[in-house]
Amino acid sequence: MDVREFVEYLRTKSEMAGQIAHLEEIPPREAVYADLEQPLDSRLEGCLRAKGLWPLYSHQAQAVDTARRGDNVFIATPAASGKSLGYYIPVMQTLLTDDVATTLYLSPTKALAQDQLKHVKDLFAPEAIGRGDFATFDGDTPASDRTTIRASARLIFSNPDMLHVGILPNHQNWRRFLANLKYVIIDEAHLYRGVFGSHLALLLRRLRRVCRRYGAKPQFLMASATIGNPLELAALLTGLDFSVVDADGSPYGGKDFIFWNPPLIDPNQSTRRSASAEATFLFAELIAHGIRTLAFARSRRLAEVIFVHARERLLKTAPEKVLLIKPYRAGYLAEDRRLIEKELFAGRLEGAVTTSALELGVDIGSLDATLITGYPGSSASVWQQAGRSGRRRQRSLSVLVARNDPLDQYYMRHPEFFFEGLPEYALLNPENPYISGAHLLCAAWEMPLSPKEFELFGPSFRVNLDSLVRRGLLKERLGRYYPSADISYPAGEISIRGIGGKEYTVIDGGSGVLLEVLDSATAMFQLFPGAVYLHQGESYIVRDLDLETRIVRAEPFDGSYYTEVKDITELRVQRVLKSLFIRGTAVKLGEVEVSVTVVGFKRKAQYTEEVLGEGALSLPPQRFETVAVWFEIPAHLADRLSSGLDLAGAIHAVEHAAIGVLPLFALCDRNDIGGLSTPLHPDTGEATIFIYDAHPGGVGIAEKGYEILLDWWEATLSIITECPCNSGCPACVQSPKCGNNNEPLDKAGATALLNGLLGVTVSGKQTD
Repeated sequence: MDVREFVEYLRTKSEMAGQIAHLEEIPPREAVYADLEQPLDSRLEGCLRAKGLWPLYSHQAQAVDTARRGDNVFIATPAASGKSLGYYIPVMQTLLTDDVATTLYLSPTKALAQDQLKHVKDLFAPEAIGRGDFATFDGDTPASDRTTIRASARLIFSNPDMLHVGILPNHQNWRRFLANLKYVIIDEAHLYRGVFGSHLALLLRRLRRVCRRYGAKPQFLMASATIGNPLELAALLTGLDFSVVDADGSPYGGKDFIFWNPPLIDPNQSTRRSASAEATFLFAELIAHGIRTLAFARSRRLAEVIFVHARERLLKTAPEKVLLIKPYRAGYLAEDRRLIEKELFAGRLEGAVTTSALELGVDIGSLDATLITGYPGSSASVWQQAGRSGRRRQRSLSVLVARNDPLDQYYMRHPEFFFEGLPEYALLNPENPYISGAHLLCAAWEMPLSPKEFELFGPSFRVNLDSLVRRGLLKERLGRYYPSADISYPAGEISIRGIGGKEYTVIDGGSGVLLEVLDSATAMFQLFPGAVYLHQGESYIVRDLDLETRIVRAEPFDGSYYTEVKDITELRVQRVLKSLFIRGTAVKLGEVEVSVTVVGFKRKAQYTEEVLGEGALSLPPQRFETVAVWFEIPAHLADRLSSGLDLAGAIHAVEHAAIGVLPLFALCDRNDIGGLSTPLHPDTGEATIFIYDAHPGGVGIAEKGYEILLDWWEATLSIITECPCNSGCPACVQSPKCGNNNEPLDKAGATALLNGLLGVTVSGKQTD
């Protein structure tokens, strides 16, 4: 059975037809080829011809030509379009014609860097360049190999973490490599957003600074999934101008894309079957019908659960297929992962269940279908995962199975927003004082800072520099800034995956093995006593959190539930940055101080999401300054809502729903956003809804909400009014994070409030 026949099979089975919320039939297209402006070295062209990669697609040729003209290039074309040749060809051309030139490749994961090393060696070595010129440099690189790599490697595959702690602090040992650095490749650039992206932005400025000392000025070549702001992202990450290549010239076999909404169990409460149960059923059906499938799950534990239940189903429906499926996740040994990849590539496996570990560019050959369990947080991730099928130009199938939450359900009812709307914006903030200050300290340790370097580090440079001096971390001497005498190797104390604060060490309580080091804010939300904690694919349960020693003890956990935290929030306004009036409502953007206290948690079944129990907690509050957008509800509208409706319940419901749909417009997770609603806030004197960045200093999310306010309100109204429940449910106004047990909530009041904000009649009158 091919994918078209399988789609028809789903449509004609009465018990399943209602689950197909939308079918998008994406047509095939022919390749568009283009010639290069200048010929390549014959050895390089020979490699490309030998691998069937010549002539080049139009976007590849455009990227190569642009890079060879000396521009920084941002390539934003779909998965499986051959983006990598757009940056590898100019790099290889330079390495072949300049005997000392070097290139640094950065990826967000070690696994992707290692896969790219293999890919480049297979493609270009030894015909074009010696295998010894390529190397990975990460935490797994043996000490015995590092000296050789520093002395002779010309194309190094690494990651931001290693650049931060291994290369830049020891730049004197890397002088040969950095002095001859011609290109820096940033792969999967759309993943560098929020805190991680803000850290990378400062890290790349440190790299440019060190390269400048050695007389180098590298070009940047970036590759990304499609996003809404490629030029802005590239500029924020590097501080440089870019040319964008986004017109895809690769051939495409076409795709049937199904949005699958699990059936309602209780229409009054809008309760649906779990996405994981539906994914299990669909995965087993696809495999049973001979369709090679990769199923994505949002967690490693859930991937295992789907695999086990699908195997049980296949034992009954297609026992000959049971041994042809496997789970795949980051926690497996590298050799086990490579074996599964090879079996998929060779066609010996018909299916696998994975996390986002296989979302990135590891080549696993030709698949017929991809199954996505729950919206993965961004349209870029959806397309990356969907792009894992049809990579050999044949027609393919992708199925997005919705969870019962606002974002997933919005897409089920508005598929046009996904297929026709603009992609989300990737947001980050290099001016974040917590992040910028940390990297300025690292930069000063690498080389003394000069006040003239504001053009590299941005407008906040002087303020952050003065702050470091006041705190005694930097000392000024003859117009230069040096680390204080007691500062030693600051990069080792600063994680680029979090923001500041005291760090907590997680150890295996049985073996004493160090598992991870996390910042204090993350620890309070993920490592509380009783929390189920995931580390490299393995589940642990936290037994003890010692607030004095900052040591967390966890034990291996084989249960079938996960935990969700509950918290309460207090917020005070520090400074208004921007304000406007929309139809009589004051909307403001500003700096706020937030205090969040974790008060409890829920235990929820992995497979059904049923609440199994709750636990109370007493942990210290986490206080931080950040950026918020808030809406001050005018008195006349609040008075109308108070007549027959619950004002507190209405604003609380709007707060939850607004947080739930903001990721439609900004590349972020619900956990990146916090909120507070109150019928009377002391700093505004009005009923007020606050939505804030849940990271100290902010990463641009609140600013984006302020910019797209009306679209945001309209999407929030849609998710509430279109939900079939009577009084509010997890698909519209309930939040899993709510510290008040989702009380009070007034769905009708929320509808009236949003209509009022948008200028629609409320209580028989037109709002201002």
